[in-house]
Amino acid sequence: MDTELKRLMSPSLALLTLASITKENTEHEVYIEDENVKPIYLNDTPDIVGITVNVDTSYRSYEIAKLYKEKGAKIILGGIHISTNPEEAIKFADSICIGEGVDIWLDYLKDFENNSIKKIYKSNNLSNYYNIPIINWSFIDKSQYLYTNIITATKGCPFNCEFCYNSCKYIDKKYKVRNIDEIIKEIRSFNTKHIMFIDDNFIGDLKWTKQLIQEMKKLNIKWNAAVSTNIGENLDILDEMESSGCQSLFIGFETLNDKTIKEINKQQNKVEYYENTIKEIHSRNIMINASIVFGFDNDDKMVFKKTVDWLISQKIETMTAHILTPYPCTILYEKLNNENRIINFNWNNYNTSNVVFKPNNMSANELYRGYLWSYKYFYKFKNIIKRIPVSKKQIIPFLLFNLLYRKFGKIIALLSKFKLFNKIGALGRKLSYNIN
Repeated sequence: MDTELKRLMSPSLALLTLASITKENTEHEVYIEDENVKPIYLNDTPDIVGITVNVDTSYRSYEIAKLYKEKGAKIILGGIHISTNPEEAIKFADSICIGEGVDIWLDYLKDFENNSIKKIYKSNNLSNYYNIPIINWSFIDKSQYLYTNIITATKGCPFNCEFCYNSCKYIDKKYKVRNIDEIIKEIRSFNTKHIMFIDDNFIGDLKWTKQLIQEMKKLNIKWNAAVSTNIGENLDILDEMESSGCQSLFIGFETLNDKTIKEINKQQNKVEYYENTIKEIHSRNIMINASIVFGFDNDDKMVFKKTVDWLISQKIETMTAHILTPYPCTILYEKLNNENRIINFNWNNYNTSNVVFKPNNMSANELYRGYLWSYKYFYKFKNIIKRIPVSKKQIIPFLLFNLLYRKFGKIIALLSKFKLFNKIGALGRKLSYNIN
């Protein structure tokens, strides 16, 4: 299961992006504090405190906001939870940002300088392009994170799944892409041959994706990304991925139940094509990290074993399981709330590892225990052996992830105290792909 490793996997690109914009365009001094890494230094007196907020960190964010507001700082809150719950967030800040912070940040700073800050800043970027600066990494200590070779190339997702934040009325539904030359320039700046794209959906604009990959071929790198299941319908893109160095793909299969797929409006998923998609990806020496969600209305107690047995039979290299979570403002949240099925409104528990609603065909406890069982069963030694990739190129990264990240993740996480994470990541890349 996820351990401290997940929190220490990488720094916040949102904070790094805004810090880079500030340094590039203003005379302001910027400091980044990350409570995932170490306790926040709370004895300072900054003029502005900006906090990026997820649902399960929102209460802590509001505590920090209150503390600094009492010191006289101006508080601005942003992030996905703020964008989807502006009515709640406005109570805890001088200003909030709905949408992309990059679109409003310099305007906010100018308003601050003129003593005329607004309550609400809303991104109104109608362009198809997502314009962000190349990240300045000097704001953080890279040694405290497992990966700092991360990059975003796109923003958003073209689909509208009901359990996803993209179904929220406040979210800009437009899928945006970055300028390809800028992406290539940023990749070169990393001075490493392994890049991790952390986009929601790397193939939301297939024509653009193909153009980017063709340019990436010139770099001779290895890379990973997240894609939707319709990648299996675009074998030309898969061919390009293989030839450009793609090593693994995170894919939201979510469920094996075709009825559920229709009910949650996950139109890009076609269960009958799953196995062929997996076959095509594996035939190109690319690993798969399968995202699975338990707790849909059609799920009963048999769903856990049925799903995990199928994943093992397909030699899926890694699994990331989730308990269905009705994030505030999503269509799923509205549906379950209207049916009086939400049993826990404590946002701290909205992290896909807790049951916060009444399942339809099992008890909440059965859902939780089944979720825990799925991880333990999938990552049993015998099942790790069963899933060893056919591709010899992927055996080492497969074992590193299954054993060091999952099986013995808690032990590896202890090394974070010695600031060895970045070196561990570099060693993993060296062993996996024979690159520095």
